[in-house]
Amino acid sequence: MTGALCRWGFLSTAAIARKNWKAVHLSGNSRVSAVASRSEAKAQAFVDECTAEVPQQQEVAAVGSYADLIAREDVDAIYIPLPTGLRKEWVLAAAKAGKHVLVEKPVANNLEDAQEMVDACADAGVQFMDGVMFDHSKRLAEVCDLLKTESAIGKLRRISTHFSFSGDNSFQQSNIRTDSVLEPHGCLGDLGWYCIRMTLRAAGLQMPTHVTARTITPLQGKDSAGEVPGEFSAELLFPNGLSAAFYCSFLTGNQQTVLLSGSDGYLTVDDFVLPFYDVEAAWTAHDHVLEIDNCRWNFRRHSDRNAVTEYASGEPNSSEVNMIRTFGNCVLQKKLDFSYPELTIKTQRILDACRRSDAADGVQIEI
Repeated sequence: MTGALCRWGFLSTAAIARKNWKAVHLSGNSRVSAVASRSEAKAQAFVDECTAEVPQQQEVAAVGSYADLIAREDVDAIYIPLPTGLRKEWVLAAAKAGKHVLVEKPVANNLEDAQEMVDACADAGVQFMDGVMFDHSKRLAEVCDLLKTESAIGKLRRISTHFSFSGDNSFQQSNIRTDSVLEPHGCLGDLGWYCIRMTLRAAGLQMPTHVTARTITPLQGKDSAGEVPGEFSAELLFPNGLSAAFYCSFLTGNQQTVLLSGSDGYLTVDDFVLPFYDVEAAWTAHDHVLEIDNCRWNFRRHSDRNAVTEYASGEPNSSEVNMIRTFGNCVLQKKLDFSYPELTIKTQRILDACRRSDAADGVQIEI
């Protein structure tokens, strides 16, 4: 490794890679060395378009082969935003080459594949992390600290998350997220992964013991071999009376909400995945009061807005930049953080249990 920068290779020109291109530039400890696509021309077009808006410190190579990018000596870390059905092969190849791996979510088709990927990185002594940006948000850390101390809402009893957007007919017919080979988990993988991750964070990383889940509406792209979840819901049970539910959908309007209910009140976040365009990331604690005096019944609003200074995206303190910076520090300092692959495996375990419950017509599955 040369100098004090983590050198990145982008394995694919997926749209989300453009956001992380800028995040690498803003991180202060990284640069993009190369971008690979199925053709050199497509990789070069991506590099040219991104460079026009956000130049990197040095010239970025366009590569027409994933294998050639992994083999490059000027690449320390591989970012893999390929479709879920294609990721395992390239994660294993990157680990074998001694490259650190940041992979988009959902990580794998199933738990066995995810575990193989994580184990390969551990055996090779390289960092593994999935691309959940809000894991690196200052707001999430603040909210989780409040839940631990029970200072905001008392003892946590219920976690409810919702992540949805409404895809038009073109999306439902042609988007890879409705392709059962490329993205077999549909909305559960694309959106539900975030709901599961948020649930784990709020629950202090403890695992649920049982899950009941069901596809409400399936979708099947015009060239897809089978159906995928287009609208999905699940109920999770934890020890000590804690419960959780999540809903994700490609058929429902934009919503990214969290409701955390406790013994003394509840806390809400309206934008837990992609924060609203602002300089603050906010949440609201509620402790409403019911006053009863003979014939007079009043339900009094008591809400307290809180926020941290944190830009939505595209700034040095936004969550995607924190993710790249954290990953880069692991690489540069040669200190692997195993909490990230452990979190990935927990998330995949719950996702797999949801799929098993759904396949069994919604029966309760023990995790």
